[in-house]
Amino acid sequence: MQRRIVPRKELELFIQSLKPHPEPKPTLEQYTVSPEVAAEMLFIAEYRHRDISERTVVDLGCGSGRLALGCVYLGARLAVGVDIDKRAIGTAKENTATACQKGRVQWILSDATMIVGRFDTVIQNPPFGVLRKGADRIFVAKALEIADVVYSLHKSGVENRVFIKRLAERHGGTITDVYQLKFEIPHIFAFHHKKKHLVEVDLFRMIKNG
Repeated sequence: MQRRIVPRKELELFIQSLKPHPEPKPTLEQYTVSPEVAAEMLFIAEYRHRDISERTVVDLGCGSGRLALGCVYLGARLAVGVDIDKRAIGTAKENTATACQKGRVQWILSDATMIVGRFDTVIQNPPFGVLRKGADRIFVAKALEIADVVYSLHKSGVENRVFIKRLAERHGGTITDVYQLKFEIPHIFAFHHKKKHLVEVDLFRMIKNG
C-alpha cells in the first residue's frame, strides 16, 4: 500500500501541538526548533530523500521531542530521542502521550557521546557552539559514527559552512546538500534584547562514506 503524503501544513500543526521545553538552559543552548523549521527539515528529509519512513531515526539533543515525534508521524519505524536534560526528556514523554505516539518512540536520558548502535538517519538541532565552544563538533562526530545519513542544523555563514564541511570529512562523511532556513528565536533568556530574533541557519545533509 502506498503511504499517504502528509501535507506540510498538517505536519507543522502536529509539531505545533507539542510542548516546547519549559525551562531551557542557556548553558546548553537549548533553543526549541520552531514548528515551521521542524516541518521543513522533516519534509526535506522524507519527501526529497526518503530518509524517514520505514527507517530507524535518532535525534541527538532532542529537547522536547519535536523532531523525533515528527519522524514517527511521517512513518519512521522507530525514533529515538537522546538528551542530557531530565526536564527535556520528561516533556518529550508528555508529548508522546499527548500525540498518542507510544510504541515507536524511545527516550534516553544521556549525554549524546554515550550513545552506541546503528541507525539509518540522524535528524538533529545541535547547539550552535556559540556559548559552548565546540559543542556542535561533538554532535556531528557522533551522528556520523552511528548513522548512514545525517541532517544537522547549524548557524549559517560562509566560514561556518567551510568548518562543517571539514568536520564532516574528518569524521568520514560527505555533505550532499545544504538547505538555507530561517530560525526564529523568541525572547527566552535574560541576555536577549529583542522580542524575537531571526537567525539564518543551514540544514546539512551528510552521508557516511563507504
